Amino acid sequence: MLDGVSFDQLRVFIAAAEEGSFSAAGRRLRRAQSVISQTIANLEAQIGVSLFGRTGRYPALTDAGRMLLADARAVAASMDALKARAKGMAAGVEPELAVAIDVMFPMAVLTHAAAAFGCRFPATPLRLYVEALGGVAQAVMDRQCQLGVMGSLALARPGLITERLLGVKMAFVAAPSHELAQFAGPVPDAEVRRHIQLVLTDRTDLSKGREFRVISPRNWRLADLGAKHAFLLAGLGWGGMPEAMVAADIAAGRLKEIRLEDVPTDETMAMLATFRADTPPGPAGRWFIEQLKHFAAETAPSQIDIA
Repeated sequence: MLDGVSFDQLRVFIAAAEEGSFSAAGRRLRRAQSVISQTIANLEAQIGVSLFGRTGRYPALTDAGRMLLADARAVAASMDALKARAKGMAAGVEPELAVAIDVMFPMAVLTHAAAAFGCRFPATPLRLYVEALGGVAQAVMDRQCQLGVMGSLALARPGLITERLLGVKMAFVAAPSHELAQFAGPVPDAEVRRHIQLVLTDRTDLSKGREFRVISPRNWRLADLGAKHAFLLAGLGWGGMPEAMVAADIAAGRLKEIRLEDVPTDETMAMLATFRADTPPGPAGRWFIEQLKHFAAETAPSQIDIA
């Protein structure tokens, strides 16, 4: 008999429990009180448990009813999610959106776009993977992600479409105790090459042979931007970081910006949305790209460039 329990019966049970009476549940569901009462009675007969006590003026949940109400609500929530997702799929909305994000991408822009996405597409899960260098393009090429936001090294790959989102302003920094931090003006190239440069490395082979501002032959390579940041603070080398990520450290004196000869002080790193040409983004993916552009335009111009 348990296999015969219907979703409609659970809806009626939840409404009766939340409204406190069968008549109020009837008004909520636009059904006659007798229909509500009969539906509850049939459900109780099927599961072999009394859900409501009927000795008072109003039906009151039994101990068993209170316990089963939580389960009924969980089933109803799951069914609502299924129906919403199916509706989105029928309308062309992706069942989920997986996005690979370059580690250099401004988190303020990403979090605002993600929050807006959650409101606009509440039934579409958002999967975010933070990658570096060729990791973003690889995730899109392998179909692990429908969208990528890549920077560091903008890799032109056959079959991938790209759209410019913004440019991230970069800053070369070192700890105040580092020798390079003692220079008042631009640091000569010969001096820069004497010191260890901390470089973000690639977990894939896509960027093999290509470098972004790797100047010193003495370099330590780290696969994690957080580790690179910690190494810079510890004075273990010098390196480039997104300006927004080290602005507080520079202001507090934990890091010092250094100027390099022949390197523009306003250097930016392009951030590009990318996707496979044979599987372009659906409504959710396209909307997410436009939100990234929108919130990039609202971010402080000292941190990014959207021209």
